[in-house]
Amino acid sequence: MTALHEMTLSGLKAGLDAGEFTSVEIVSALLGRIESLDPQLNAFITVLGEAALADAARADEARARGDAGPLCGLPIVHKDIFCMRDVRTTCGSRMLENFVSPYDATVVERLAGAGAVVLGKTNMDEFAMGSSNETSWFGPVKNPWDPACSPGGSSGGSAAAVAARLAPAATATDTGGSIRQPAALTGTVGIKPTYGRVSRYGMIAFASSLDQAGVITRTAEDSARLLGVMAGFDERDSTSIDHPVPDYVGELDVALDGLRIGIVRQHFDAGLDASCAQAVRDALAELEKRGAVLTEVDLPNLDYCVPTYYVVAPAECSSNLSRFDGVRFGYRAKDPEDLLDLYCRSRGEGFGAEVKRRIMTGTYVLSAGYYDAYYLQAQKVRQLISEDFRRAFADVDLIAGPTTPTPAFRLGDKTDDPITMYLNDIYTIGANLAGLPALSAPCGMVDGLPVGLHLVGPHWSEGRLLAATHQYQQDTAWHEAAPEAFR
Repeated sequence: MTALHEMTLSGLKAGLDAGEFTSVEIVSALLGRIESLDPQLNAFITVLGEAALADAARADEARARGDAGPLCGLPIVHKDIFCMRDVRTTCGSRMLENFVSPYDATVVERLAGAGAVVLGKTNMDEFAMGSSNETSWFGPVKNPWDPACSPGGSSGGSAAAVAARLAPAATATDTGGSIRQPAALTGTVGIKPTYGRVSRYGMIAFASSLDQAGVITRTAEDSARLLGVMAGFDERDSTSIDHPVPDYVGELDVALDGLRIGIVRQHFDAGLDASCAQAVRDALAELEKRGAVLTEVDLPNLDYCVPTYYVVAPAECSSNLSRFDGVRFGYRAKDPEDLLDLYCRSRGEGFGAEVKRRIMTGTYVLSAGYYDAYYLQAQKVRQLISEDFRRAFADVDLIAGPTTPTPAFRLGDKTDDPITMYLNDIYTIGANLAGLPALSAPCGMVDGLPVGLHLVGPHWSEGRLLAATHQYQQDTAWHEAAPEAFR
């Protein structure tokens, strides 16, 4: 029998349904791997050993009673940005190092209601601000394919845990590419749904008009299973949209005949590694064999995505993070001289350098003298970028390109140059600015490191993205590849 840690979420479900093993056996095996292997990766901030085993036992009892939910007994991990009742929720920051949430995020609540068992909370860039998982107060996460390299960020802990077979699936969040970029760099599948598709209630905010919850798994089928449970309207989230949730798993076998895929001309420029470009073109050729029709599309304002994002996102973060002042909750400086000293030192000591940089940038672009020149202009350009996508989707069903310009880069290579680090998200940011669903799937290897194919669809087309990826994975085996040290 295949080892439990090598099985996908869907494989584990089939085994549980057939009585081949129990949830307790699965969880015990994975907790053992986390204990022995995670010190090499630093993918976890909190491991819920005893609680996970207790939940697994309850899941086995529910299954024996014939009362199994759609994810009953299946193990997952949560990015440590989702509040989880009576569990530490740090957001990768010293500011929340000892914060224990009094309630569950909607995502946590829905997955628990479906019977999922949570193994732990994963490491992340501080407050989701970063592209390499090096800004975490708890130290950087390492890429299972090469521990000297970054797994990407901000959801690097979730991606590394799935790639290293420490968990079959993980929740994650995406503000400018923070699901898809780490998925590409670790050889996993990462999907960011349409903005408003998954509730943000209980998900600690970075940039409210951009943040969206999603998942990282090894296959499109596994992503479909999780997303089907997570998605749906939530009255507790003012940005949640009441739109029907289809049967994502049921739609996976839809044929690709006639599917129009637009290849973004601007993505295949001088900044893209030639080997990555070839891997993506090879993947598109496979989709073409399945019946897809390839054409070229033009997104003329795409070059403005990065500067637009780094005005809008910092502006929103400067507002969202103002609540962390050392008074109500979170880190508090010792022995303040007065209230101003309490504010200044609590924030100065509690936040890391990248978070401070973005707060200061955001405060600047929102100030009276610069609001019109920067923030208002960025919002106008954001609308132009959205219009580019709208026009493109009049002619094609999906848009394709590389997820990242290069394979995983070495830890430390870009920490001294924030602009170079920001450019790593150049292909992913557009989908966030336009609120579109997007997915990254493994499509090749370059110098022993994974490469990702990036697919973007019109609003509410998650099912189409997952189906196209599922069909691609029927003919290829990139999603089955595992890092040698973690097999």
